[in-house]
Amino acid sequence: MDRYQAQFERLAEKNEGAFVPFVTIGDPDPELSLKIIDTLIESGADALELGIPFSDPLADGPTIQGATIRALDAGTTPAICFELLTKVRRKYPQVPIGLLMYANLVFASGIENFYQKCAEAGVDSVLVADVPVKESEEFRAAAEKYGIHPIFIAPPNANEATLKTVSDYSGGYTYLLSRAGVTGTETQAGMPITHLLESLKAHNAPPALLGFGISEPQQVKDALQAGAAGAISGSAVVKIIEKNLGDEQMMLGELGQFISSMKAATRRS
Repeated sequence: MDRYQAQFERLAEKNEGAFVPFVTIGDPDPELSLKIIDTLIESGADALELGIPFSDPLADGPTIQGATIRALDAGTTPAICFELLTKVRRKYPQVPIGLLMYANLVFASGIENFYQKCAEAGVDSVLVADVPVKESEEFRAAAEKYGIHPIFIAPPNANEATLKTVSDYSGGYTYLLSRAGVTGTETQAGMPITHLLESLKAHNAPPALLGFGISEPQQVKDALQAGAAGAISGSAVVKIIEKNLGDEQMMLGELGQFISSMKAATRRS
């Protein structure tokens, strides 16, 4: 069975939502990055959203740009990312793994070749941040060929036609933006999302995960209450890495506590 579907079903049985952290692969260096990913999963992450570092991350705020720079400075290449992904998949056969990245990285290795590498490494989904759903045909075709879910963003200002297109073309989950702009906890998540969720459900979209600006347990609760299947948190996770670069033990300890508290918020009483 598909890993996302299986995970959403397991969570539904336990009356829980999904908590999905984001980190950049190779931040602050490839070796510690693996320990960070271990910590995320072992502290309760239901799935992973991972970035492949790219020198010009358009949709990212300063926190995630910092992570990208650290990873690139540590020599993280796409080839190293795929090696690390293969290790993570081997260790955690059931955890859904999504990539969040930019089109240039896909073009660099050729679209078909890129999705083939994803399949070989055990990746479940790919969100190409700078490819709008209407221009995604080539990416979708390659994704489908290799059994990878294409993920699309449902923006907060989307009209009905866009929501229908996103619903029709998405697989795995739908990435629902809590607000427009770049990623980051610098600006808090907005929550006027109920009508968007109702539209996505009416169009049979995959389960919606709310992202952008999610940094506290209460926001996870609010997202679930509004009808989302879960929440994605990136900048808040990366800030913990950034804050503790000189102290690995402290970093992993704080990450574990943060993930546990966010996961606890997904348990509906």
